Amino acid sequence: MTGRERVLTALAHREPDRVPLDLGGTVDTGIHKDAYRALADRLGIETGPLSICEHLQQIALVEEKVKNRLAVDTQGVFISSIPGGSELQLHEEARHWTFVDPFGIKWGMPKRRGLYFDILEHPLREIRTPAEIRDWPLPDPAAPEFVNPLAEAVKRAAAGSRAVVLAAPDAGILERALWLRGFKELFTDLLLRPELALSLLDRLTDLHIAYWEALLPLVRGSVQVVVEADDLGTQERLLISPKLYREHIKPRHRRVFETIRRASENEVHIFLHSCGSITEVIPDLVEIGVDALNPVQVSAAGMDTRWLKKEFGNTLTFWGAGVDTQRVLPHGSPQEVRDEVRRRIDDLAPGGGFVFSAVHNIQADVPPENIIAMCEALQECGMYGAGECS
Repeated sequence: MTGRERVLTALAHREPDRVPLDLGGTVDTGIHKDAYRALADRLGIETGPLSICEHLQQIALVEEKVKNRLAVDTQGVFISSIPGGSELQLHEEARHWTFVDPFGIKWGMPKRRGLYFDILEHPLREIRTPAEIRDWPLPDPAAPEFVNPLAEAVKRAAAGSRAVVLAAPDAGILERALWLRGFKELFTDLLLRPELALSLLDRLTDLHIAYWEALLPLVRGSVQVVVEADDLGTQERLLISPKLYREHIKPRHRRVFETIRRASENEVHIFLHSCGSITEVIPDLVEIGVDALNPVQVSAAGMDTRWLKKEFGNTLTFWGAGVDTQRVLPHGSPQEVRDEVRRRIDDLAPGGGFVFSAVHNIQADVPPENIIAMCEALQECGMYGAGECS
């Protein structure tokens, strides 16, 4: 099978020839630039100048020669794929490299041993009225100068044999609202000042809808998977109660997903990234149209892969869960990595509905031998109909 056929078969809940592999198809199934350099060196692959597909997490754009060596089945298309889409105006301050994003949020990465960018300023922290939110300038991801080059990048990707995975215009609706307003402030708004929270959530929902309405008609027949994301969980529980999710966030997610279905003429599969323990709202996500759930954080409370497959395996594709990235992948031995991969394949692969990737991005401290062990174990144990793997 080609990578595209393999992924589509898995998404249809049928068994392909082997479990598909995603590395670098999204900004949540990728690899930090430091780990990527170390991996390429260990594989003996000479890489070109490093490109970044997501600046906040410093995620490397995985090159063709690395994808070929590891038998990757996905081809991501990111905003960084277009001219100007990856350019930042970096500023040097006393302790940080900083930039201000198109939403007005200031980010900083420590100059000493910095690995990622973190939020330094929430620009809407002091707002008091919905009018102030309505007046705050937001970028326009539906502008022709934005969507037309992105559509061309999609068509170039579609000329290959991998499944084309198209990035969202931004972070999730709730996630971006938290970044703009501040965590304490937005959570308080949801309970005590809902008119403020909902004004912001509506503006961000409209931004996502405008992007998909403008872009998807231009790329029909070229995209297999579209990405949305909204981190709803912590290590132990949801960020907000199921009641608040169902009252305020779910209807806005539904609007976005319905737009995607309509604008794509039901050609695409909807991939949702949501970290943490989210078992309480998985039925809601299925109801509103999520096809593939990522990252399936196996170390979070309740996110047991055997139970998840039993409960939701007929309707959801699990895209992730391949190996724990909090302990096993960075700190385990290669054999522990292989054992973890075998266990997750045993739990999730039967009947299809499984696309393998690590649980979220491979971080900077992961040894290259563990990444190689992960991929080798997938090749050994991920073949359907091959019986027990060694």
